[in-house]
Amino acid sequence: MKQKLSIIKIGGNVIENKQELTKFLQAFSKIPGPKILVHGGGKLATELGKKLGIQSKLVNGRRITDAQSLELITMVYGGLANKNIVAELQSLDCNAIGLSGADANLIQANKRPIGEVDFGFVGDITSVNSDALTKILDCQWTPVFCAISHNKKGQLLNTNADTIASEIAIGMSNMYETTLYYCFEKKGVLRDIANEDSVVTHINTNTYQELLDKNIIADGMLPKLENCFNALHKKVAKVCIGDISMLDEKATLHTTITL
Repeated sequence: MKQKLSIIKIGGNVIENKQELTKFLQAFSKIPGPKILVHGGGKLATELGKKLGIQSKLVNGRRITDAQSLELITMVYGGLANKNIVAELQSLDCNAIGLSGADANLIQANKRPIGEVDFGFVGDITSVNSDALTKILDCQWTPVFCAISHNKKGQLLNTNADTIASEIAIGMSNMYETTLYYCFEKKGVLRDIANEDSVVTHINTNTYQELLDKNIIADGMLPKLENCFNALHKKVAKVCIGDISMLDEKATLHTTITL
Protein backbone atom coordinates (compact mmCIF):
# COMPACT_ATOMS: atom_id res chain seq x y z
CA MET A 1 0.00 0.00 0.00
CA LYS A 2 1.32 3.46 -0.93
CA GLN A 3 2.05 5.99 1.79
CA LYS A 4 -0.29 8.98 1.82
CA LEU A 5 1.04 12.37 0.75
CA SER A 6 -0.84 15.66 1.23
CA ILE A 7 -0.19 18.58 -1.14
CA ILE A 8 -1.78 21.83 0.02
CA LYS A 9 -1.98 25.03 -2.01
CA ILE A 10 -2.71 28.11 0.08
CA GLY A 11 -4.60 31.05 -1.41
CA GLY A 12 -3.44 34.65 -1.39
CA ASN A 13 -6.24 35.92 0.85
CA VAL A 14 -4.98 33.60 3.60
CA ILE A 15 -1.32 34.60 3.10
CA GLU A 16 -2.12 38.31 3.42
CA ASN A 17 -4.09 37.94 6.67
CA LYS A 18 -1.51 37.29 9.42
CA GLN A 19 -4.08 35.86 11.82
CA GLU A 20 -5.52 33.52 9.18
CA LEU A 21 -2.04 32.51 8.02
CA THR A 22 -1.02 31.57 11.56
CA LYS A 23 -4.24 29.60 11.97
CA PHE A 24 -3.58 27.80 8.68
CA LEU A 25 0.04 26.98 9.51
CA GLN A 26 -0.99 25.60 12.90
CA ALA A 27 -3.47 23.28 11.14
CA PHE A 28 -0.96 22.41 8.41
CA SER A 29 1.76 21.51 10.92
CA LYS A 30 -0.58 18.94 12.51
CA ILE A 31 -1.32 17.03 9.29
CA PRO A 32 0.12 13.55 9.81
CA GLY A 33 2.63 12.02 7.41
CA PRO A 34 4.56 13.67 4.58
CA LYS A 35 3.16 16.92 3.25
CA ILE A 36 4.02 19.70 0.81
CA LEU A 37 2.89 23.32 0.87
CA VAL A 38 2.58 25.51 -2.25
CA HIS A 39 1.95 29.27 -2.10
CA GLY A 40 1.82 32.30 -4.34
CA GLY A 41 1.84 35.90 -3.16
CA GLY A 42 0.45 37.97 -6.02
CA LYS A 43 -1.27 40.59 -3.88
CA LEU A 44 1.81 40.99 -1.69
CA ALA A 45 3.88 41.51 -4.85
CA THR A 46 1.40 44.11 -6.10
CA GLU A 47 1.51 46.01 -2.79
CA LEU A 48 5.32 46.01 -2.64
CA GLY A 49 5.47 46.94 -6.31
CA LYS A 50 3.42 50.09 -5.62
CA LYS A 51 5.89 51.10 -2.90
CA LEU A 52 8.76 50.59 -5.35
CA GLY A 53 6.98 52.33 -8.21
CA ILE A 54 6.46 49.10 -10.19
CA GLN A 55 3.00 48.95 -11.76
CA SER A 56 1.43 45.47 -12.01
CA LYS A 57 -0.03 44.58 -15.42
CA LEU A 58 -2.88 42.07 -15.52
CA VAL A 59 -4.84 40.58 -18.42
CA ASN A 60 -7.99 38.65 -17.43
CA GLY A 61 -6.61 38.42 -13.91
CA ARG A 62 -3.26 36.98 -15.04
CA ARG A 63 -0.04 38.84 -14.35
CA ILE A 64 2.17 40.01 -17.21
CA THR A 65 5.68 39.19 -16.01
CA ASP A 66 8.23 41.48 -17.61
CA ALA A 67 11.86 41.51 -16.43
CA GLN A 68 11.18 44.06 -13.68
CA SER A 69 8.10 42.16 -12.45
CA LEU A 70 10.09 38.93 -12.39
CA GLU A 71 12.63 40.53 -10.07
CA LEU A 72 9.77 41.69 -7.84
CA ILE A 73 7.99 38.34 -7.60
CA THR A 74 11.29 36.54 -7.00
CA MET A 75 11.88 38.84 -4.02
CA VAL A 76 8.34 38.42 -2.71
CA TYR A 77 7.51 34.80 -3.54
CA GLY A 78 10.93 33.26 -2.96
CA GLY A 79 11.97 35.65 -0.19
CA LEU A 80 9.45 37.56 1.91
CA ALA A 81 6.45 35.21 1.67
CA ASN A 82 8.36 31.92 1.55
CA LYS A 83 10.79 32.58 4.39
CA ASN A 84 8.11 33.98 6.72
CA ILE A 85 6.07 30.80 6.20
CA VAL A 86 9.12 28.57 6.74
CA ALA A 87 10.10 30.44 9.91
CA GLU A 88 6.62 30.16 11.38
CA LEU A 89 6.44 26.43 10.57
CA GLN A 90 9.78 25.96 12.32
CA SER A 91 8.25 27.59 15.42
CA LEU A 92 5.54 24.92 15.23
CA ASP A 93 8.12 22.08 15.15
CA CYS A 94 7.44 21.44 11.47
CA ASN A 95 10.86 21.08 9.81
CA ALA A 96 10.09 23.12 6.70
CA ILE A 97 12.44 23.91 3.82
CA GLY A 98 11.72 26.76 1.40
CA LEU A 99 12.05 25.89 -2.27
CA SER A 100 11.56 27.17 -5.79
CA GLY A 101 11.38 25.02 -8.90
CA ALA A 102 15.04 25.78 -9.61
CA ASP A 103 16.24 24.16 -6.35
CA ALA A 104 17.47 20.63 -7.09
CA ASN A 105 15.86 21.07 -10.54
CA LEU A 106 12.54 20.24 -8.87
CA ILE A 107 10.16 21.95 -11.32
CA GLN A 108 11.21 22.58 -14.89
CA ALA A 109 9.17 24.68 -17.32
CA ASN A 110 9.22 26.35 -20.70
CA LYS A 111 8.55 30.03 -21.24
CA ARG A 112 5.00 30.39 -22.50
CA PRO A 113 4.88 31.04 -26.26
CA ILE A 114 3.60 34.44 -27.35
CA GLY A 115 -0.01 34.24 -28.50
CA GLU A 116 -2.68 36.93 -28.44
CA VAL A 117 -1.01 38.10 -25.22
CA ASP A 118 2.70 38.12 -24.39
CA PHE A 119 2.74 37.06 -20.72
CA GLY A 120 6.50 37.55 -20.53
CA PHE A 121 8.51 35.36 -18.17
CA VAL A 122 5.69 32.93 -17.37
CA GLY A 123 6.41 29.21 -17.25
CA ASP A 124 4.38 26.21 -18.38
CA ILE A 125 5.54 23.16 -16.44
CA THR A 126 7.23 20.34 -18.35
CA SER A 127 8.48 18.11 -15.50
CA VAL A 128 8.55 17.55 -11.75
CA ASN A 129 11.68 15.88 -10.33
CA SER A 130 9.82 13.34 -8.20
CA ASP A 131 12.99 11.39 -7.31
CA ALA A 132 14.66 14.44 -5.76
CA LEU A 133 11.45 15.48 -4.03
CA THR A 134 11.06 11.98 -2.57
CA LYS A 135 14.59 12.23 -1.12
CA ILE A 136 13.63 15.50 0.58
CA LEU A 137 10.52 13.89 2.06
CA ASP A 138 12.55 10.86 3.17
CA CYS A 139 14.65 13.25 5.28
CA GLN A 140 11.37 14.20 7.03
CA TRP A 141 11.62 17.75 5.73
CA THR A 142 8.46 19.58 4.67
CA PRO A 143 8.88 21.35 1.30
CA VAL A 144 7.36 24.83 1.01
CA PHE A 145 7.23 25.81 -2.68
CA CYS A 146 6.86 29.33 -3.97
CA ALA A 147 5.30 29.84 -7.40
CA ILE A 148 8.56 30.01 -9.36
CA SER A 149 9.88 27.41 -11.81
CA HIS A 150 12.91 27.51 -14.16
CA ASN A 151 13.88 26.40 -17.67
CA LYS A 152 17.26 24.76 -16.76
CA LYS A 153 18.98 27.42 -18.88
CA GLY A 154 19.37 29.93 -16.07
CA GLN A 155 15.95 31.56 -16.43
CA LEU A 156 13.45 31.77 -13.56
CA LEU A 157 9.77 31.75 -14.57
CA ASN A 158 6.61 32.93 -12.82
CA THR A 159 4.24 29.95 -12.67
CA ASN A 160 0.65 29.58 -11.51
CA ALA A 161 0.62 28.20 -7.94
CA ASP A 162 -2.53 26.10 -8.52
CA THR A 163 -0.79 24.44 -11.46
CA ILE A 164 2.40 23.85 -9.47
CA ALA A 165 0.40 22.10 -6.74
CA SER A 166 -1.46 20.00 -9.31
CA GLU A 167 1.71 19.01 -11.20
CA ILE A 168 3.51 18.07 -7.97
CA ALA A 169 0.55 15.88 -6.98
CA ILE A 170 0.63 14.22 -10.41
CA GLY A 171 4.39 13.79 -10.36
CA MET A 172 4.35 12.14 -6.93
CA SER A 173 1.37 9.87 -7.60
CA ASN A 174 3.47 6.90 -8.69
CA MET A 175 5.21 6.74 -5.31
CA TYR A 176 2.45 8.01 -3.01
CA GLU A 177 -1.31 8.08 -2.64
CA THR A 178 -1.60 11.82 -3.24
CA THR A 179 -4.40 14.09 -2.08
CA LEU A 180 -4.46 17.65 -3.38
CA TYR A 181 -5.99 20.41 -1.24
CA TYR A 182 -6.82 23.90 -2.50
CA CYS A 183 -7.18 25.97 0.67
CA PHE A 184 -8.68 29.45 0.38
CA GLU A 185 -11.12 31.75 2.20
CA LYS A 186 -14.36 29.99 1.14
CA LYS A 187 -15.73 26.75 2.60
CA GLY A 188 -15.72 25.10 -0.83
CA VAL A 189 -17.44 25.40 -4.19
CA LEU A 190 -20.65 27.33 -3.45
CA ARG A 191 -24.06 26.87 -5.10
CA ASP A 192 -24.91 30.45 -4.14
CA ILE A 193 -22.00 32.89 -3.89
CA ALA A 194 -24.05 34.97 -1.42
CA ASN A 195 -24.52 31.99 0.93
CA GLU A 196 -21.25 30.89 2.55
CA ASP A 197 -22.81 27.60 3.70
CA SER A 198 -24.19 26.52 0.30
CA VAL A 199 -21.24 24.17 -0.23
CA VAL A 200 -21.32 21.52 -2.96
CA THR A 201 -19.81 18.73 -0.88
CA HIS A 202 -19.01 16.32 -3.73
CA ILE A 203 -18.31 16.82 -7.43
CA ASN A 204 -17.61 14.11 -9.98
CA THR A 205 -17.43 14.13 -13.77
CA ASN A 206 -21.22 14.04 -14.17
CA THR A 207 -22.14 16.64 -11.55
CA TYR A 208 -19.32 18.89 -12.80
CA GLN A 209 -21.03 19.21 -16.18
CA GLU A 210 -24.36 19.96 -14.47
CA LEU A 211 -22.74 22.71 -12.37
CA LEU A 212 -21.15 24.18 -15.50
CA ASP A 213 -24.49 24.18 -17.33
CA LYS A 214 -26.13 26.00 -14.40
CA ASN A 215 -23.24 28.52 -14.29
CA ILE A 216 -22.55 27.59 -10.66
CA ILE A 217 -18.91 26.99 -11.57
CA ALA A 218 -17.66 30.08 -13.38
CA ASP A 219 -14.97 32.77 -13.50
CA GLY A 220 -11.93 32.05 -11.30
CA MET A 221 -13.24 28.66 -10.19
CA LEU A 222 -13.12 27.33 -13.78
CA PRO A 223 -9.31 27.01 -14.11
CA LYS A 224 -9.12 25.64 -10.56
CA LEU A 225 -11.59 22.84 -11.40
CA GLU A 226 -9.78 22.16 -14.68
CA ASN A 227 -6.59 21.63 -12.67
CA CYS A 228 -8.49 19.34 -10.31
CA PHE A 229 -9.82 17.02 -13.01
CA ASN A 230 -6.53 17.03 -14.88
CA ALA A 231 -4.87 15.79 -11.68
CA LEU A 232 -7.51 13.11 -11.08
CA HIS A 233 -7.15 11.79 -14.63
CA LYS A 234 -3.40 11.45 -13.97
CA LYS A 235 -3.65 9.20 -10.88
CA VAL A 236 -4.10 11.76 -8.08
CA ALA A 237 -6.37 10.01 -5.57
CA LYS A 238 -8.56 12.91 -4.46
CA VAL A 239 -8.86 16.70 -4.60
CA CYS A 240 -10.45 18.89 -1.91
CA ILE A 241 -11.38 22.58 -1.99
CA GLY A 242 -12.26 24.56 1.12
CA ASP A 243 -11.10 26.76 3.96
CA ILE A 244 -8.67 26.00 6.78
CA SER A 245 -11.16 23.76 8.60
CA MET A 246 -10.96 21.08 5.88
CA LEU A 247 -7.43 20.19 7.03
CA ASP A 248 -8.98 18.56 10.12
CA GLU A 249 -9.41 14.84 9.36
CA LYS A 250 -12.94 14.96 10.80
CA ALA A 251 -14.07 17.92 8.69
CA THR A 252 -17.04 17.40 6.37
CA LEU A 253 -18.04 20.88 5.11
CA HIS A 254 -15.82 21.28 2.05
CA THR A 255 -15.84 20.15 -1.58
CA THR A 256 -14.37 16.75 -2.44
CA ILE A 257 -13.71 16.09 -6.14
CA THR A 258 -13.36 12.59 -7.59
CA LEU A 259 -13.83 10.96 -10.97
